Amino acid sequence: MTEYQPFESPELVDLFTTYTANPKSIGSALSATMGQVTADAPLLVATSTDLALYPGNGAAPSVLGFRMSTRGFKELAGVSHLGPALATLAALKGAELNGIWRADADRLLAAVERARQANIPALWRDVIRVGAYSGRERDIANMIDYALAVTERYLKAIVANPEHLSFETLRDEYLDDGAREDLPVSFNRIMIATFYLVGLDTSHRLISWLDEQSIDWTRTMVIVAGQQGRPTAGVTWRTNSVAGMVLAASRGALALDRLYIAPHAPTFATPVNGDLSEVMRLEPEMRALWAGTRAIVELGGSMFPNFPAFSPDVGGAQTVSASTMAIGEMPTISGHDDWFAMITRLRMVMEDPRQLLSGVVSDFAAQNLVAVGNDPTKVFIPGLDGEPYPEAFAQEA
Repeated sequence: MTEYQPFESPELVDLFTTYTANPKSIGSALSATMGQVTADAPLLVATSTDLALYPGNGAAPSVLGFRMSTRGFKELAGVSHLGPALATLAALKGAELNGIWRADADRLLAAVERARQANIPALWRDVIRVGAYSGRERDIANMIDYALAVTERYLKAIVANPEHLSFETLRDEYLDDGAREDLPVSFNRIMIATFYLVGLDTSHRLISWLDEQSIDWTRTMVIVAGQQGRPTAGVTWRTNSVAGMVLAASRGALALDRLYIAPHAPTFATPVNGDLSEVMRLEPEMRALWAGTRAIVELGGSMFPNFPAFSPDVGGAQTVSASTMAIGEMPTISGHDDWFAMITRLRMVMEDPRQLLSGVVSDFAAQNLVAVGNDPTKVFIPGLDGEPYPEAFAQEA
């Protein structure tokens, strides 16, 4: 079968490629030229795992690995995901295709029981050893023991009586505040606490590293490159947790319109043994990408000065209450006790494909850290601090 090839006028296609879609086009020349013009400006490139700072004028870059080196991330995420895991069992049972939910419930129950045996304060204090959690290891272990205990209780109930598994019982006996006297802390709060702890650690290390670089944020060019989380996530300023942490680290000095999200941009692999050769090779392309994007932005203002300008700050986050029916962006959190906003965010990161699941409160954690001089011991952790978790371990554990 002959493949259909649409007719293209060589002359008109040549006109098209004279300006764009060609390495030698006028548009490409503008990108390359502006990359050279801004060669002395700091360039910060974030991938899904690392930050690279190019100081400018050919100076060697510095790199921080902020995701792959996150101690305790998977351990906390395993607890965070118990809520969605039980909800998934309810959805599987509701579909009633082949009863696979029962085998999955048994498998999850066994994993919960193994995790509960392994979770002791010494694990968090002496093995996982996250600096941002210093002094809170016992509280974290108590919270996780409680979380696993109430999960185990619900799993045993549905294994013994399959008819007990439903979204209604899941909400009443596990997820929601105030539903039962024997649920002093709801699992919704535990999900917030575990996500917050991950955001606290990542933000603390990222802010510390950026502060050490003495960056002039008013001149800095920022690119968040490549895929961030699930394929549909993190593609806008307000849905990208790395962008939120960098903006917080700048203490408001980095203008939002100097930060570009580039999901299709090339990235570098995490450097091994200090080898920065791949990071260095990428600098000219990244500078041309940022500067070329900026050049087109500035053309818009020059061409249409008498028409409304785009502003990334317009139409931002909103406050929510019980009367709010729907939202389009992450709601503002007014404080560590604003549970309605935080749990609304839990729903939003599930429903909005743009969101990073682990970023549900990472911006809030970063903002709180900045407010107390990046001292994690002075930050109140919602869902952990002030909650009535029972003491589960002997003093030496």
